[in-house]
Amino acid sequence: MLPISDISLYQTHRPYANIVLIALNTIVFGYSVLLNDFDLFQFNYMFGVIPAELAAGRVLEGVRVFTPRGPVDVDIASPIGPWGTVFTSMFMHGGWMHFIGNMLFLWVFGDNLEARLGHVKYLLFYLGCGIVAVWAHVITDVDSTVPLIGASGAISGVLGAYLVLYPYNRITTLIFMLFITVIRVPAVLLLGFWFVLQLFQGVGSLGPGPGGVAYMAHVGGFVAGVSAMVLYKLAVGEPLLPRGRREAGRS
Repeated sequence: MLPISDISLYQTHRPYANIVLIALNTIVFGYSVLLNDFDLFQFNYMFGVIPAELAAGRVLEGVRVFTPRGPVDVDIASPIGPWGTVFTSMFMHGGWMHFIGNMLFLWVFGDNLEARLGHVKYLLFYLGCGIVAVWAHVITDVDSTVPLIGASGAISGVLGAYLVLYPYNRITTLIFMLFITVIRVPAVLLLGFWFVLQLFQGVGSLGPGPGGVAYMAHVGGFVAGVSAMVLYKLAVGEPLLPRGRREAGRS
């Protein structure tokens, strides 16, 4: 299932913060596309999150890469330190599908959330969920020296918040089966299914193994988004569960 649009509940709002986030991701990805394989490898290690660095407080100075010409020592010491990479990693991607998928999800689900929270609070929320997502990955893979990159964890937080605020909002979704069809699915079904899928895949990915999709970062970001919006509703005195579809669309 691939979401392609939702109902904009705030027609007069302009999602400037969301546009800035997408633009920054696009600029960084565009830069990475121009790099050769060696420079891209070094770039990902310097500015991606290395779980072993954050977990143990040690900095990796270099790694040995085996090439057709023999082993090569590569300097990967980050100029911004392990804590700085927590933020830079959120704007890096590992390929076209990774980038396009993340930006599509952010475009579809981010605008209504930004309108609800405001530009600054939305940005802080986004970064906060990204931080939680990074640590969810780190604590479940503490010895890994494979760099974690991508906006998926922060965007997962956006999805979690959307589920709490707009569970009945219908999402126009592409379904890929024997043929491609378009349906409109309530957010609670689409995002609920997405989270269960991430959770099962995340639990299955625990333990030693090669680098791949950081499912536990998705889970951590989503839980952070849900938790933050539950606290937000309690703080402003809103019911946790909308009474109906009409109420779910009000600001």
